[in-house]
Amino acid sequence: MESDPAKNNISKSSNDTHSRAALEVRHISKFWDSPAGRIIGVKNINFTVRTGELVSIVGPSGSGKSTLLNMLGALERPTSGQVFISGIDIFLLDDSRVAALRNKSIGFIFQSYNLINRTSVQKNVEFPAVISGMDRSTRRNRALKLLDFLGIKSKAQFKPFNLSGGEQQRVAIARALMNNPTIILADEPTGNLDTKTGTEVFNLLKLLSSKFRRTIIMVTHNDGLARMTDRSIQIRDGTIEKEVINTGN
Repeated sequence: MESDPAKNNISKSSNDTHSRAALEVRHISKFWDSPAGRIIGVKNINFTVRTGELVSIVGPSGSGKSTLLNMLGALERPTSGQVFISGIDIFLLDDSRVAALRNKSIGFIFQSYNLINRTSVQKNVEFPAVISGMDRSTRRNRALKLLDFLGIKSKAQFKPFNLSGGEQQRVAIARALMNNPTIILADEPTGNLDTKTGTEVFNLLKLLSSKFRRTIIMVTHNDGLARMTDRSIQIRDGTIEKEVINTGN
């Protein structure tokens, strides 16, 4: 679970902020043309997320948060603009290379967990590693270590529907970490949880960011949790309204 030392000892350069950026978004826009006219998803979005940052994206429903997150996760191509992950302009890649990058460099955590109920917790966690070609023994050991770290190793052979909501979200976090991704994207990760359990899940994300230098971008409607992230990016009508550096969290 310790972060890769090679990622922590990045040398200084004349453009230190750029060299330490886990993710950089440049002039991203997304729109669709329909018989009713042009629909704007997001317009001219720019920001950078540094390695180890926990950043929240907040805004009202329909503001463009999910559209933006889909593009950060390479699930959707922008109409214009660029997204760089570890210096790679991901949308210059063809679809197969984008899919490979998404599998290895991005971990996803969803509000509804998106677990496969017909198979075990352990197999759910292993799934991204199966796709990436990790050998069976290595992925089994890594999955069990992640489940142990998250306090649910004893549930490894359970089916997800036998677990509580908080436990299912911990399984989803373990799955997101399976391929040791550069970035974790969390879409309302506490949205289906009660306040206490949601706080526990959020504290796990903070631990991953602060201790293990995972770079995490979290969409949330919870203003209280947003204020406890390193930085909040507030979206309205498809554009960044403001960015807030959160202190004392």
